[in-house]
Amino acid sequence: MKAVVQRVERAAVRVVGEAEPTGAIDAGMLVLLGVAKGDDEAVARRMAERLRGLRIFQGDDGRMSEAVGERGILVVSNFTLCADTRKGRRPSFTGAAEPALAEALYELVAAELGAERGRFGGDMRIELVADGPVTIELEVGGRPA
Repeated sequence: MKAVVQRVERAAVRVVGEAEPTGAIDAGMLVLLGVAKGDDEAVARRMAERLRGLRIFQGDDGRMSEAVGERGILVVSNFTLCADTRKGRRPSFTGAAEPALAEALYELVAAELGAERGRFGGDMRIELVADGPVTIELEVGGRPA
């Protein structure tokens, strides 16, 4: 399982064709989440734990020493994070989990975090104001995070 995390001043996700966002937060973290083949509930719970504890927010000392705490979390599914680009010019997505499993694990991570979320499998538009910018990659499962 792979996550790309951005610290944001605010973020919202909307499904194309719908007026209202499916999820929105003020200051916090936007998480793009890709579920890979071989991922399971243990991997999803570990990812949620890693995200919850990721210290990317400034503490009183001016350093990145605080975790998300009471700030907002917006999780958006993104199977393209599982792309294999080692051959040719067109990415292969054979490393992504099957949709039913991917959706269940995505929902588990979002629920564990108490997060706002996008719509799994939806054609979405994300609006965000990056803070920093701070962008971090996490991987749990196949390789150490």
